[in-house]
Amino acid sequence: MAGPSDQDKLSEDWGLDDALPGIELTEEAKAAEAAAEWAAMIEGEAGAAAGDGADRVLNQDEIDSLLGFDASAGSNVELTGVQALINSALVSYERLPMLEIVFDRLVRLATTSLRNFTSDNVEVTMDSISSVRFGDYLNSIPLPAILSVIKAEEWENYGLLTVDSGLIYSMIDVLLGGRRIGGNIRVEGRPYTTIEMALARKMIEIILEDTHRAFEPVTQVHFKLERMETNPRFAAISRPANAAILIELRIEMDDRGGKIEILLPYATIEPIREQLLQMFMGEKFGRDPIWEGHLATEIYSADVEIEAVLHEQDLPLSRVLGLKPGDTIMFERSPSDPVRLRCGDVDLTEAIMGHIGNHVSVRATRSLNPPKVTMAAFEAIDEKMEGR
Repeated sequence: MAGPSDQDKLSEDWGLDDALPGIELTEEAKAAEAAAEWAAMIEGEAGAAAGDGADRVLNQDEIDSLLGFDASAGSNVELTGVQALINSALVSYERLPMLEIVFDRLVRLATTSLRNFTSDNVEVTMDSISSVRFGDYLNSIPLPAILSVIKAEEWENYGLLTVDSGLIYSMIDVLLGGRRIGGNIRVEGRPYTTIEMALARKMIEIILEDTHRAFEPVTQVHFKLERMETNPRFAAISRPANAAILIELRIEMDDRGGKIEILLPYATIEPIREQLLQMFMGEKFGRDPIWEGHLATEIYSADVEIEAVLHEQDLPLSRVLGLKPGDTIMFERSPSDPVRLRCGDVDLTEAIMGHIGNHVSVRATRSLNPPKVTMAAFEAIDEKMEGR
């Protein structure tokens, strides 16, 4: 227990002598007051720790960060939290590098084509390429809009091309000589007229022709306009949960314009998946069809040696070593029996012996034997090696 001198020093440190001026505290009272002060400090620290832990309320920014929803983030920002789990089944378009090159080419082609179509200064830019679910995209389309169902004839599948109202009204103003009105064009809630639909169809056909030319270095595909819809429910070309590639193009004509969105389900572009996986044009992935064709041509023109086997017979080695000129070996064959035609160790077919002039000849009596090793066997070996 502290002595009187220690208690006086403790009182001076805590300022207890100045707490009650004019009243002189006893030593016991000063010690009791110091103990009460210590207890109050300990309770305050415990309460603050409890407030920072269990009773703390998250703000909206922290909740959005935890769930992975960030409205300010761009479409190409990597998702986190619950949003990353929801979208984990989607394949990122970055795994198809050639697709971005194709649509960069589309931007250049569409800029020239729309300038010729409108006789105005048109600028086409690509906003983004992203992976979406088909159902989520249909629910996010701002109405009114024109949804064009397009068919990739060579791929035998469908896609969507969406034109927003701002671009439709801007294009109509440009084509019909409307006044240049600054700012956003007021979107009317009425249905599109026949003239507006016809002009929009012409613009969409130009975009589809440019899309065909953009894909031409990769593959030959023609996009055909099947129908135009204004209700997203009638433009369902895939299941809502299926993944798709969404390409957003912005078209600006001076101070007016709008967006075109091209949506291609992954099932549509599956036939050219290997071409889209290329980092640059002409990249090969092991199997080269050009080399296969060249190899087949050289094999067909190669010279091979064919043997006509009359008969085969097993003899003891002692008899073979004892053969002398004049010895006879009997073949159990008649002149009409077929002989085997052989290339190396492979039996090709059967033939009948004959002669043409002074030369011995054979005439094939049936088609060639089917090969035991086919291309399917090599493909199975390749798949097995890739599986390892």
